[in-house]
Amino acid sequence: MSDTPSPLPRRIGHYVSNLVIVGIIRLALLLPYAARVRLVGWVVQHGLGPLAGYRRRAIDNLAMIYPDMPARRRRAIAGRCLNNAGRTFIENYSARDFPQRMAGVVPQGPGLAALERAAAKRQPVILVTGHYGNYEATRAALVARGFDIGGLYRDMANPYFNAHYVKTMEAFGGPVFPQGRRGTAGFVRHLKAGGQLVLLFDQHVFGAPPLDFLGQPANTALSAAELALRYDALLIPFYGIRRADGLSFDAVLEAPVSGTDPRAMTQALNDSLGARIEADPTQWFWVHRRWRIHDN
Repeated sequence: MSDTPSPLPRRIGHYVSNLVIVGIIRLALLLPYAARVRLVGWVVQHGLGPLAGYRRRAIDNLAMIYPDMPARRRRAIAGRCLNNAGRTFIENYSARDFPQRMAGVVPQGPGLAALERAAAKRQPVILVTGHYGNYEATRAALVARGFDIGGLYRDMANPYFNAHYVKTMEAFGGPVFPQGRRGTAGFVRHLKAGGQLVLLFDQHVFGAPPLDFLGQPANTALSAAELALRYDALLIPFYGIRRADGLSFDAVLEAPVSGTDPRAMTQALNDSLGARIEADPTQWFWVHRRWRIHDN
């Protein structure tokens, strides 16, 4: 986040939009858990998402990846994508209720045994995922089992919103670090000490190599694989997959990605996430400008 003051109109815009967001959060948190999750999902799907242009961007991305899909189906996926984003947002602000619900979830998949073995011998672990379902669901389930899992986050453009959003990540357990020199130093110290860290890798990064993602080239950072190789860390893809009831989750840890080539390892991560999206495209955040290969 830049230290340069924003122009006054922009700062006012950030302040006002944060007031709206905080108002929605506070009103929603007055409701019982299930009602608040459904409400905010509906508000983002039918109100905030379309107003912000997110629905149109999601539809455009879907049209690029699935050109033969009926337009009606693409619109339905975009709507459910926004609903999932709203649900995820308020779940992550439910700092008491959500972790309590996830504490009873038993993680699945071959990556769990690998994580447990690594923790026992204090081998670093990098848990990698995308904006699919709700990744905090799996982190909360693992924290409830005694893992101290930190994370690396990207500062939001709105500094007022960023200040309290970071606190939601800290509430799930484990240290969190901002992207940049200061955050990376703490991130590396945690890894060197045998810690576990979460990385989200599915956003466009200018200058990163173009790798295949859902059949299209997408600039993808190699940093997760590079860190894993540098610090002899396990690289485990994981997912918090929303169930059909819209409120509960499966926490899935896939087998660790091995190899010595960061590019090939990162392509394996893209393929892993791509398979999850193909299985249920409604759970991925189609709103990101993921494919910007011609902007470089």
